[in-house]
Amino acid sequence: GIIGAKRGNGKGIEGIAENVKIMTLGAVPSNGDERDKDVANCIRYAVDNGAKIINMSFAKRFSPFKPELDAAVLYAELKGVLLINASGNSSGNTDSVPFYPTGTFENGKIAKNWIEVGNSTNSLSEVLVARSSNYGKKTVDLFAPGSDIFSTTPGNTYESFTGTSMSAPVTAGVAALIWSYFPTLTASELKAVLLESVYIPEIKEAAKPGTQKLVPFASLSRTGGILNAKRAIFAAERISKRKKSK
Repeated sequence: GIIGAKRGNGKGIEGIAENVKIMTLGAVPSNGDERDKDVANCIRYAVDNGAKIINMSFAKRFSPFKPELDAAVLYAELKGVLLINASGNSSGNTDSVPFYPTGTFENGKIAKNWIEVGNSTNSLSEVLVARSSNYGKKTVDLFAPGSDIFSTTPGNTYESFTGTSMSAPVTAGVAALIWSYFPTLTASELKAVLLESVYIPEIKEAAKPGTQKLVPFASLSRTGGILNAKRAIFAAERISKRKKSK
């Protein structure tokens, strides 16, 4: 619903991107954590069946078959598919306590097609970062709106939810919006567009999740910024024009 709910019909919510098709794949059991095998297989299945953006909401503490997961992420990279993952809702620093899957490979390299997203609130104040959101200067790329997000729910209903599972599809929706207008961008270029166009808030400090301690907002993610659709569109336009002029 966040990504692609029908726009302009006066019902419920309006999705971020109009020109999208949604492929739903289930990798998480009703009780317990997802298995590495199921996540890797879902990534490969989505890639092989035409997905261009994969929105994921996984966050577990152990990854016994990480090489297989890394191989699936690399496969998506080779096929030009962008992966967007929710960072998790444990108020944790994923630089020191990793949550899996992750865009950091076992050899320390960063996937060129992976975006890790934290949860920002609608308050440009010290509570800008949601208290439950994971964070990390080296592992979380940016923050995106994820608090009190109204969206579709089963049975033709609508509800508000909070968490990085909302922040990730907000990011995926903006990515889909941009790609629908600038289809010649590569996955790595689209990632760069989203990261380089973030909004840097005027506030300098925010409460670190799980604590009341104020820290530099810039210390909580790689970009130190918040997803911004308008700025991202302008950035994509500039890159697209440069590519056409070559």
